[in-house]
Amino acid sequence: MPENPAGTNRLAGETSPYLLQHASNPVDWYPWGEDAFAEARATNRPILLSVGYSSCHWCHVMAHESFENAATAALMNRWFVNIKVDREERPDIDAIYMNAVQALTGRGGWPMTVFLTPDLRPFYAGTYFPPEDRHGLPGFPRVLEALHDVWGTEHDRILAQAEGITDHLQQAANRVAVESAAITEEVPIRAVESFRASFDAAWGGFGQAPKFPSPSNLEFLLAHHARAGWGAAPTPLEMVLLTLHHMACGGMYDQLGGGFARYSVDERWLVPHFEKMLYDNAQLARVYLHAYQMTGDLSLARVVRETLTYLEREMLDPEGGFYAAQDADSEGIEGKYFVWTPAEVAAELPEADAALFLDAFGVTEAGNFSDPHHPEFGSRNVLTRRRDRDDLAAAHGLTPAGLDAKLDELRAKMLAVRERRVRPGLDDKVLASWNGLALAAFAECGRVLGDTRLVGIAARNAAFVRERLWKDGRLLHTYKGGTAKVDGMLEDYAFYGLGLVKLYRATGDISHLEWARDLFIVMLERFADTERGGFFETAADAEHLLVRTRPLFDQATPGGNGAAAQLGIWLGRYFGNPEWEAVGAAIVASAGRFLTEMPSGFGSTLLAGEILLAPRQELIITGDPAARLPFERLASGTYRPWLVVAAGRGDEPLPLFEGRMPPPGEALAFVCEDMVCALPARDPDALRSQLRAR
Repeated sequence: MPENPAGTNRLAGETSPYLLQHASNPVDWYPWGEDAFAEARATNRPILLSVGYSSCHWCHVMAHESFENAATAALMNRWFVNIKVDREERPDIDAIYMNAVQALTGRGGWPMTVFLTPDLRPFYAGTYFPPEDRHGLPGFPRVLEALHDVWGTEHDRILAQAEGITDHLQQAANRVAVESAAITEEVPIRAVESFRASFDAAWGGFGQAPKFPSPSNLEFLLAHHARAGWGAAPTPLEMVLLTLHHMACGGMYDQLGGGFARYSVDERWLVPHFEKMLYDNAQLARVYLHAYQMTGDLSLARVVRETLTYLEREMLDPEGGFYAAQDADSEGIEGKYFVWTPAEVAAELPEADAALFLDAFGVTEAGNFSDPHHPEFGSRNVLTRRRDRDDLAAAHGLTPAGLDAKLDELRAKMLAVRERRVRPGLDDKVLASWNGLALAAFAECGRVLGDTRLVGIAARNAAFVRERLWKDGRLLHTYKGGTAKVDGMLEDYAFYGLGLVKLYRATGDISHLEWARDLFIVMLERFADTERGGFFETAADAEHLLVRTRPLFDQATPGGNGAAAQLGIWLGRYFGNPEWEAVGAAIVASAGRFLTEMPSGFGSTLLAGEILLAPRQELIITGDPAARLPFERLASGTYRPWLVVAAGRGDEPLPLFEGRMPPPGEALAFVCEDMVCALPARDPDALRSQLRAR
């Protein structure tokens, strides 16, 4: 065992906050790597692979119950080679073995617990195991003992089972949809019908509890509504708006500090699992922005600003990168940082202000939340904001505008009070993929809201990622404390490329678009599946894993191929390269019947399909930056997710600008369809008329 600080294991030398959380466990943990594999081969012991992430509540529970328990750790150390993996640091490993968990158990989740042969083939799997038999689950020590016994007494059967599971995983990884064909109008119509069938007309969202925000699906519904019109009730826009309203008024939204928790445990968006993830907030900021563009509802814009303010305040590294996540727990209790009792509010505010705060945010003596692991903590309140605004104002003798101002004042006061509490843990690693989502959010929201500070944060993020994570023409996946490592995966290239496209639109700086092009070229050279089309999760020369997966399905973030399809379409149109656009179209076509049979897993691919089905439209604004600004501000109020927007001086090396140079000091706007343009608009009113005519 290598030298480590006293009382620590091999994880002490890692950078992942999740791995470091386990560095003082009595378990003899290895990080993923050849040292662990060699030990398993040399001793013929099976591998116990434990996968989780730093803000995962049940990961903390299992760690406390089992991995910190000396007796359980002794069993693990005696019978197994134990490997701990941060799923956010290694999504490629997580994807492979999560597929195994789902194949063996019919469900998945974290913590993920998989038992492997020394050559990394899975033979038994599960998620959370309690310390003793409970709720129909076997106790973890009993699982360890049983697997140790069968490893010794039924070794050949275990190896045969592992081989069968591995064959299944490899076949699943090579699966493609049948009847691949170019997308037709019927596909999104049937997808919308599927969403409508599962829509919760009372509380928004789709399906039953627990409820996840699923931003890719919301983006598809908005895009389809913008392109195809109203349709049957509830319309796509109505489904999205009701969902956004209830999420923002419920406990899943942080009513004091802004930003969204990971998901709601109930159908009413009332009680969340309190972890806050960069990817959720970055994606949801853009969903709310697009809904604002479609409706002009200022309450949606308020959520956008508050969410980005939260990310800037609590998740932005001084170097310019965004951190990954904040924990659900503080002081070992889930949600403790975020919940309140009436007495806690009354202790901080004057009587009338406290009464208003309690009424506005639903704080009662009965409460609406308790941590089952800590009954002594009692019942407390997740803040909500569901009282009718006019009724609440009248009840407290205020005008609606006066109510808004007073609540903003009280929220600021109580946020300052909350910040005196012990904060939840922070996962301060920077992931290229999730930073791509944040880059897109800050760039696009800054452009649409006319906030140059937000655009500046985006530009600084791009400079940081280029400096720290772009090495020798390759993107690295994770950065922390001056160290960048792990070969970039498809999601890193695709997400960051899409963010750079948004940054180009916000700044007119073609270098951002050119870097996105460079990322896409690397994808084509190192990630392309030349036999079936689309892209693998890992590069051809990356670490050889059990299976080379092809990420098709959306999860909490867009599927890698859905994001790659969007990037190929955009870059093909900006650079006049039909082959790149064809790559994106082929990905959409290859999804085939998946788009209609399971649309909830293909929102990002359906969004790419919407771009392909829409008219090919371009908006080209050329000239002096100051003269361009009124045209760009007008264009930012338009939600047309298929529209190619290019703004520059006119001499940039893009086909869009050829022959469109304005007179010195002036600006022109060209509204085009498939590069056939109307006469140039010389003032915003003319541009507005042309856009309405399209």
